[in-house]
Amino acid sequence: MRDFRNWHITIAGLGVIGGSGGLALRKRECPYVYGIDTNPESLKKALQMGIIREGDTQGEELLKRSDLVVIALYPGLVADFLRERKGIFAKGALLTDVTGVKGQLAGELAGILKDRPDLDFILGHPMAGREKSGIEYASEVVFRDANYLIAVRPENTREHIETIKEFALFLGFGRVTEVTPDFHDEMIAYTSQLTHAIAVALMTSDIEGRDTGKYIGDSFRDLTRIANINEELWAELFLANKEALLAAMAAFSEEFSRIETALEENDPETLKKMFRRSTRRRNNL
Repeated sequence: MRDFRNWHITIAGLGVIGGSGGLALRKRECPYVYGIDTNPESLKKALQMGIIREGDTQGEELLKRSDLVVIALYPGLVADFLRERKGIFAKGALLTDVTGVKGQLAGELAGILKDRPDLDFILGHPMAGREKSGIEYASEVVFRDANYLIAVRPENTREHIETIKEFALFLGFGRVTEVTPDFHDEMIAYTSQLTHAIAVALMTSDIEGRDTGKYIGDSFRDLTRIANINEELWAELFLANKEALLAAMAAFSEEFSRIETALEENDPETLKKMFRRSTRRRNNL
């Protein structure tokens, strides 16, 4: 296992995920953690919380001495960040991200970094987060035993893939899985984006003014937790992965329609069959 405590690590984007990563590194006694954020208040809070050693809105000097750069920006900003700073990164620096959609970025990286063959960008996705946005909601606990995905590109070296695997485990993640960028997006459409769409639809389908809070139990709380959503980020994620998400929504709609049909036809056997299948799959999961 590499000793990341000796590495110079810069986190670009000090929101919930970037801030949580910084807190995890602080807990593991990493002294050389830096931050880049266009919001001076976020940098100020990160310094006050002990998340970073130094911070800057542009980060040129920080990037020049960084062994590892974690880009924790919204998906649409990652490519621009790289284009604007690709000449600044330290020679041989390792780059990674945290975005929830990989296909589009994977297709852009080779062109962006073609004149920096010394740089390797490993597409990473921590399957963890919080409903609130902003560095004040950061917590290293969200990474504990969570899943971490690496979307492997042909340009990636095995050494660097293994380095990011070790880094994820160092931060507290419980399991790291390698996938292709396309399969990543297909699975995330189902396990993450579809579930958020369902939660949103459930909340927005409520009838206004009937004081629903008096009637909810654990099932409603569990299903709607993620309906408290960052609209800017999730609108971008949905649209960036719309083909895979539409396919997941179509499969869900088909199963939902089966329940509707069973109700219309007073068919308890179909309902029970679906319930048994659901229970078996959930238990296996």
